[in-house]
Amino acid sequence: MAATTYIVDKDGNQIDASTATVPANRDFRGAWVLNGSVISEDLTKAKEIFADKVREARKPLLEALDTDFMKAQETSASTTAIVASKQALRNAPAAGDSASTMAELKAAWPSCCGDSPY
Repeated sequence: MAATTYIVDKDGNQIDASTATVPANRDFRGAWVLNGSVISEDLTKAKEIFADKVREARKPLLEALDTDFMKAQETSASTTAIVASKQALRNAPAAGDSASTMAELKAAWPSCCGDSPY
């Protein structure tokens, strides 16, 4: 007897995977919502996942800029560019806020955070 594989959505609803229509990729798996046998993506939840990925990507970048800032202060060099880069990284999680589709959300990845995972 073969085991049945179930897909569970963000609300805990489940469906037999062999009967479900699923999104083309799993980029926002944590935002999946079950509607009958069709699984769609909840944009609001996907935006939260997007912002968390941006925060994860920017963490080492901010840490490196903190070091650069301290070195610049020690040598009395200009910190203007460093401060601007740090501010761009602080603003980065909001990059997907205005997206109205999943495609727009994926395209909103901020360049200051490196290559897009999408």
